[in-house]
Amino acid sequence: MNRTERAALAAETDRLVAEGRYGPVPAATLHLPDEPLPEPGPVGTSVVEVTDETTLAAARRLTATGDDPVACLNFASAKNPGGGYATGAQAQEESLARSSALVASLRTAPEFHEHHRARRDPRYTDRVVHSPDVPVFRDDTGRLVEPYRVAFLTAAAPNAGALRQPADLAGVLRRRAARVLGVALAHGHRRLVLGAWGCGVFRNDPAQVAAAFADLLGPGGRYAGAFDLVVFAVPDATNRRPFAAAFGVGDRSAG
Repeated sequence: MNRTERAALAAETDRLVAEGRYGPVPAATLHLPDEPLPEPGPVGTSVVEVTDETTLAAARRLTATGDDPVACLNFASAKNPGGGYATGAQAQEESLARSSALVASLRTAPEFHEHHRARRDPRYTDRVVHSPDVPVFRDDTGRLVEPYRVAFLTAAAPNAGALRQPADLAGVLRRRAARVLGVALAHGHRRLVLGAWGCGVFRNDPAQVAAAFADLLGPGGRYAGAFDLVVFAVPDATNRRPFAAAFGVGDRSAG
């Protein structure tokens, strides 16, 4: 698809959602940075996969293979719900926005984007929006598919490319990743789809992002064993390799 075709698809998605074609869209919940979250409970065993697939493909695969709700990380624009989806831009958030009712959900929690629009700090903040039970009805090609529902965790990675002094970037990434995982756990999610968060236009180092999550999810980490399954869906091979290395797992196709 070219940009014009993607913009037309976004407009059609907005219309379908506004008409209620896929049912009501539950309101989102904004979690503030200093809001207490439950500590992880008894430790179990987590399976971590690093796969050559998109967020949408992983979400659809997981919902077809189990009843436990799936939560997907939305690599968010800090300032605009859906990023540039309406004008045909193409990145992970835009793909999610064209394919689901994500934007309609985000518009029920406008404080997330309003707060970041009022600030000039490209590190952004640790705010996380939880959007429950969002209908997804397109695949990556834009084709309409049998609807399924997932939760979205909307969080903006720091804009590393705009930071003049990125010395504290690793700490910011780790703290924000912990908030994402904490919000997921607070809402009862045990199966997650994550990925190379902020490694596109925000220019974060995929090895640094992978390390942030590995420190939290790996042996001895705060969230070690807290989830049943964590999938890092990373369709770009260059970004995918550091995640496979950080978790000591194979870099594989999801089939």
